[in-house]
Amino acid sequence: MSYRDDERSIVSAVDAGAAVGSAAPKVGRRDHSRSFQSVIGKKQGWRQVLPFLGPAFIAAVAYIDPGNYATNIGSGSKYGYMLLWVCVVSNLMAILIQTMSAKMGIATGKNLPEVSREHYPTWLSILFWIQGEIMVIATDLAEFIGATLGFNLVFGIPMIPAAILTAVCALAILLFQIKGYRPLETVIAMMVFVVVGAFTIEMLMVFPPLAPVFEGMVVPKFQGTDSIMLAAGILGATVMPHAIYLHSGLTNQRVIGQTPEEKKKIFHFELVDILIAMILAGFINATMLIVSASTFHTHGIVIDDLTVAHHQFGELIGPAAALLFGIGLLSAGLSSSSVGTLAGDIIMQGYIRKRIPIFIRRICSMLPPLAIVISGANATYALVMSQVVLSFGIALALIPLIIFTSRKDIMGNLVNRKLTSSVAWVIAAIIICLNVFLLYQTFTGQG
Repeated sequence: MSYRDDERSIVSAVDAGAAVGSAAPKVGRRDHSRSFQSVIGKKQGWRQVLPFLGPAFIAAVAYIDPGNYATNIGSGSKYGYMLLWVCVVSNLMAILIQTMSAKMGIATGKNLPEVSREHYPTWLSILFWIQGEIMVIATDLAEFIGATLGFNLVFGIPMIPAAILTAVCALAILLFQIKGYRPLETVIAMMVFVVVGAFTIEMLMVFPPLAPVFEGMVVPKFQGTDSIMLAAGILGATVMPHAIYLHSGLTNQRVIGQTPEEKKKIFHFELVDILIAMILAGFINATMLIVSASTFHTHGIVIDDLTVAHHQFGELIGPAAALLFGIGLLSAGLSSSSVGTLAGDIIMQGYIRKRIPIFIRRICSMLPPLAIVISGANATYALVMSQVVLSFGIALALIPLIIFTSRKDIMGNLVNRKLTSSVAWVIAAIIICLNVFLLYQTFTGQG
């Protein structure tokens, strides 16, 4: 049996369990997984890494979804390159966080919600499940509205028909999961590279000045409370709570290490996957902000609507730039459409040991953004607000992750080093402080 056939067996077993509304038996999942030695075999050099590439690309899609478009375009147009350092710092945070999440799956054979359920009382697990589902709803809102806008901008389809088309495409993408994770990973990776290509070409079109770009990347600064709120939005759009849950679920049964040494080797291979995927995601986010600053801020135009951004790209650079912007937005929305659904399935199964059919979950998650589109509400404002909501869920996913990955009795030889845990706690503290600031701004009416 080939490695790909085994992957299909794993997914078939899991989906069979989902179809009847209960979690697939963990024993069955282990029996269908390949051991480290059977996957590596006689492979040498870079060929050893290939079976481990993919999970980070699925998780990385969460870092380049349409919510990033809204926050990065808005930040670049209003403050130029000033908040570019937030993109850099957020991406470094994301690399560390996704590394810990992937490491947990490899070390324990369980995802973060499963480990949490084993160590928390039932009532607390239920509360974590509820907040996790809220994060998934906020994520789906950004993905769905972004893809709908993409269809509208690229093909001129009215928003309501575009929303229906988005729903059809989102369900179609989930069909790739039935064939195994490899087909799903391949489709998502191709869409990621479409986004990379679109913004790389746009950046070459505007050719930004290097000195201000470099300064924006390395010199932290704010300009009033609104810039802090936009920074929190960038953080919420970059470090995504559902991706923290998801990554541990993508690595926990992919390749099984039987010994501590094998698990450590698997982690080293997965680290390559994480670095490639997250560097690409960071590049995309930085490029979005740079293109916006070079195009809009230099002309004194503040963008708070992606439809306006599309129009202005066409006016200031040319029709090709507007088309590339729309294609990138569409690809980002569609590629991320399945990620929230997969994360929601992992969250529910892990915290409360329940499952619902994945297509029913996806249909239910489409209802809120469909309502927003039909109501005619400002789609870009909804995108930005969804990222602010997501920033509140990061700490609730991150704190348990830090606690568990710092425990040797859970992680074995993959336990966090003291420096890793210390840096992770600093990240959590920064996120919590930003959230407290956002709450203050919201309730005092100063935001």
